[in-house]
Amino acid sequence: MAIIRRSQWGAPATSPAAYIGSTRGVKVHYLGTEYSSRPHEQCAAYVRQIRASHLANKAENYVDIAYNYLVCEHGDAFEGRGVHKRTGANGNQALNLQDYAVCALLGSKGLTKPTDAMLNGIRDAIEDLRDNGRAGSWIGGHKDGYATSCPGDALYDWVKRGAPRPATAVEPKPAPGPKPTVDLSKLVAAAKADPPKRGTPVSYYGVKTVESALVAEGLLARDVADGHYGTATVAAYAAWQRRCGYKGADADGIPGAESLKKLGARRGFTITP
Repeated sequence: MAIIRRSQWGAPATSPAAYIGSTRGVKVHYLGTEYSSRPHEQCAAYVRQIRASHLANKAENYVDIAYNYLVCEHGDAFEGRGVHKRTGANGNQALNLQDYAVCALLGSKGLTKPTDAMLNGIRDAIEDLRDNGRAGSWIGGHKDGYATSCPGDALYDWVKRGAPRPATAVEPKPAPGPKPTVDLSKLVAAAKADPPKRGTPVSYYGVKTVESALVAEGLLARDVADGHYGTATVAAYAAWQRRCGYKGADADGIPGAESLKKLGARRGFTITP
């Protein structure tokens, strides 16, 4: 999974929504309308469509897209209002102040059951709101405290079970032959200096090894695993660090020895300092 920041999907970099210091927790939502599965490259356009429809809603008088995060079926979390911003999605002013809101791109018809990647993405969004937005530990559905069918039966069943990360069914076995080796110092240098440069030579081949591992973990979209340690890879590695238990500044997307060793152990590569 990657966190797609507002400026990356086509919104102003900062939401104009009111500041909020902390919340009780996070409410999970779904679209509540028909929604069809689509290729990942179309998800950002759909998020832009949601924002445009919210801004055009004169009855609700939204100042921005209503949700703090939106998560697609491929597991990427699109930053909506983001952290420390009051949501507009929970039903009324009191409920909007009480909890953040994370919306799954999931419908009442069409695509109605969350994918494992989506569930992991929702968890990553929740953890980002906790780590950086002072969200409390409570997790519920939109229907908790407000009369609605949202977030739908399948997603709400998962919420009621505590919103657990999906278990990995089978650990993939490394390919036969020598394992690839990733040089940590070169990887860190690439992470700190390598912007996205599609179609140009990569600065360090080991970036692609790490990106492939992040794709296998469901943290990075395959179409942005191009060998350059750009913003999507930084966000994906930060999600891996959070999965390893790191928080705050320790989950900044810049690889460290221990988190990289864990990723290598799971995905078949070794590291050197």
